[in-house]
Amino acid sequence: MADIASNNTHGVGIRAIGGHLPDRVVTNAELEERLDTTDAWISEFIGVRTRRWSAPDEWSSDLGAAALLDACERAGVSPETVDLVVCGTYTPDNLIPATAVAIMGKAGIQNVPGFDVNTGGCPGGTWALDVGAKYVASGAYRRVAVVLADVSTKTFDPQDRTVGVIFGDGAACYLLEPVEAGKGVTSALLRSDPTAYTTAYVKREKRTWADGTPKQSAFGDNFAHMHGRGVRDFALDRIPGFVEELVKTHDLSVDDIDLIVFHQANYHLIHLLMEKLGLPADRTMTNVQKYGNTSGAGVPLVLREAMDTGRLRPGANVVIVSFGAGMSHGGTLIRWTGDDDFGLFA
Repeated sequence: MADIASNNTHGVGIRAIGGHLPDRVVTNAELEERLDTTDAWISEFIGVRTRRWSAPDEWSSDLGAAALLDACERAGVSPETVDLVVCGTYTPDNLIPATAVAIMGKAGIQNVPGFDVNTGGCPGGTWALDVGAKYVASGAYRRVAVVLADVSTKTFDPQDRTVGVIFGDGAACYLLEPVEAGKGVTSALLRSDPTAYTTAYVKREKRTWADGTPKQSAFGDNFAHMHGRGVRDFALDRIPGFVEELVKTHDLSVDDIDLIVFHQANYHLIHLLMEKLGLPADRTMTNVQKYGNTSGAGVPLVLREAMDTGRLRPGANVVIVSFGAGMSHGGTLIRWTGDDDFGLFA
């Protein structure tokens, strides 16, 4: 842990973003054989062509550790130099200890703290980032890994098409370090709507097959449940105004956004949100069409691709917005940083 506590004027930059996806690719054609659905329906209403499913013995910590190691490799730093690991997940390997601790063990990190935050899965791309950024901003930690990892498919009822066509498994890792004041990740705007508590949740209940034998997910009597229309209506009704409120707090307008990345819930929904904001489609990027809804990892995985393809430049105004279970939603403005912005507090 570096001693930068005496400097309380630094910002928080994203040094690198790592990612990891399971090997197994599941196509719409395969789902046609499993569920009461068609490729045409999925393409028209969800916009997903393929998604990744974890292997039976592959859990959140496996995906998360790989994403953390990828982030360190991209930054050219050793995992042993990470001061704190925060894991955003709703699919922990076990109820305790924290999945962050399992990730640390698999990544070779010792003698530093690690803990989980459960923000309801999908909102984690902004919520968990805000948690980690505050630790860097405090001056007490120099390098923080914020891992978003979920194996959503392990919560499936194998007969439920409402979730089966949408979700995929994946992980991403923000590697955060201090930068010059006025640059990097700003404080997030966060909200929750308890009236929509059951719009998307993992429901604890007994289920049976047609012959009466017990049906279980990989998490026992816990099954993903989602009211897709409710999520869509909430997003279209609330998120555009939420984005406008967020940028206004920074004395900006939506026209000042160089890139906006939404939670990867639905390909068509994302483009409807862009239309409502009056922004052209080329101001956003998506990966939901090839990876499915990867919960909290979706936003950072898109940012990772944006970095790899040159869509981001130092000084760009980047907005990330996520929403999901509990109808929790969050947004963050990032004044994007480059390689030259790091190392100031080493």
